[in-house]
Amino acid sequence: MRVHPTGTSSRRKASEAASLDCATAFQTIALDCIASIKAQHSSACAGDAEAVHQIRVAITRLRAAVAFFAPIVVDAEWLRLKKEIAWLNGPLGAARDNDVLVEYARRKRYRAWAEHISEQVDRRQTQNHRRLVRCLRSVRTQRLISGLAGWIRQGAWLARCKRNKGAETLQVYCARELNRWHGRVIRKGSHLKALGGSRRHRLRIRVKRFRYMLEALTETVAVWNRGELRQLHRPAKRLQRALGELRDLKRFAGLASGSPQAENGKRSKAPPVGYRYRRDKLLGVAIASYRELRHAGGC
Repeated sequence: MRVHPTGTSSRRKASEAASLDCATAFQTIALDCIASIKAQHSSACAGDAEAVHQIRVAITRLRAAVAFFAPIVVDAEWLRLKKEIAWLNGPLGAARDNDVLVEYARRKRYRAWAEHISEQVDRRQTQNHRRLVRCLRSVRTQRLISGLAGWIRQGAWLARCKRNKGAETLQVYCARELNRWHGRVIRKGSHLKALGGSRRHRLRIRVKRFRYMLEALTETVAVWNRGELRQLHRPAKRLQRALGELRDLKRFAGLASGSPQAENGKRSKAPPVGYRYRRDKLLGVAIASYRELRHAGGC
């Protein structure tokens, strides 16, 4: 399946999409991300792990949208804001990663294995959340959020975009970019089973951004009916999740090397019960999802 600028969308959705240009579509998607960050801010400051996760998702969606519309929206101000986002992503990522480890440690199947490291993990979670709350409540973060909103609504990129009256239509642009992003995922994911940890991580980020843009273009700006891109979205989502769980599982198993026993010179514990089975199963899901995604694109 190739993504085409026109398809079987309803007349109403086709009409709505036709009224949008690339700048308006980007603003719609990006402002939705800013609204999500603001909506989750208080809960994240109160220690809600899901709110922390949703802020990270919103930031990733925003960065995906900027990357997708890069020829149109990237300017000097975005490069400055991008550095500020990286600053905030540090404590956000640390808190989220630790929340996932705590969730693993509390699962029934891993509880006994994690008994000797649970106190260490809980302590680190508390430290990371305190650091995150300080960042979220800081003037720097408030300036970042307001700066992003201002840049999205009336940044220099918008004036430049308006001067470019010969720009291609939104649907033509999106079809070309989705096909390009899909092809890049397929190329980077070849020989998935043999990929090292860092390359697998970069692939996961690419797939995640691809998935988020599929969702944004079918839900937020309604360029296509969701059913038209389901063949791409479904395997992309499964692939991203399988790669993410593989990373989390590996990090959880790696906690043994940092346990009090290991620090005292004793031999590290064996991996959790069922670790290898779960790892192999997740890798199998990832490979199967990659093949489905490749087939959906006709590659």
